[in-house]
Amino acid sequence: MIEFTELMASMTTDGDTCSATATEDWLQGRTMYGGLSAAFCVQSATRQLGELPPLRSAQFSFVGPAADTVMIRPTVLRKGKSTVFVGVDLFGETGFATRATLCYGAPRPSAVSYGSLTAPDVAEPDACPHFFRPIPGLNFVQHFDGRFAGGHPPFSQSEHPRFALWLRHRDPARPASMPALVALTDAPPPAALVKFEKPSGPISTMTWAIDLLTDKIETRDGWWLLETRAESIHDGYSSQATTLWNADRQPVLVARQNVAVFM
Repeated sequence: MIEFTELMASMTTDGDTCSATATEDWLQGRTMYGGLSAAFCVQSATRQLGELPPLRSAQFSFVGPAADTVMIRPTVLRKGKSTVFVGVDLFGETGFATRATLCYGAPRPSAVSYGSLTAPDVAEPDACPHFFRPIPGLNFVQHFDGRFAGGHPPFSQSEHPRFALWLRHRDPARPASMPALVALTDAPPPAALVKFEKPSGPISTMTWAIDLLTDKIETRDGWWLLETRAESIHDGYSSQATTLWNADRQPVLVARQNVAVFM
């Protein structure tokens, strides 16, 4: 096993390209799981482009599988007075795998302040049961500590495909970087699985969009509270929405995901 912090630190650069190697403990089936591909894209931008404003939003398209050594190429698309747009392409050994568009923006004065994302009323992590368990093919889950905080678990066939989890990296360093947060947010299974009776086929994220609500990536004891819900499941695809709060129940990010459900 290689911890997340060590994995990010192992990224190397050669000209305009970064490279990194995902070991088997980070795989989901035959490919690295999407959260790690996304984290590599974010890490490569920081590694190659130096000082950037805080990340404000990111869009990821998972075009194909990627395992073992990957090549990542970040490119500045546009640099303005306060924002920087970066495009990132990630290639696996079999070809093109992930495309990311990252938007960085410096903070600016605002005449108004508003927020409506109240965290669910759930128990603290130590009072919640463990969520992740060893599952053949889902090697990457061993890197995350999850506690089931509310809603309905996968394969419970509930009418309401929604659940809440406390999440943190098992990495003793308790990384609180942007790549670490991106990787963590994609660790849970899609909420669409709540509707099913049992596993019967693969699932695969097609696209994933993230909006950051703060530039303060910090929490207590490494814990983050995540709530995810499936808003639509039709024709083998599911659209789901996710919100992440820190341990003090302050909103940190929102995300939308389109998932192919082969069940």
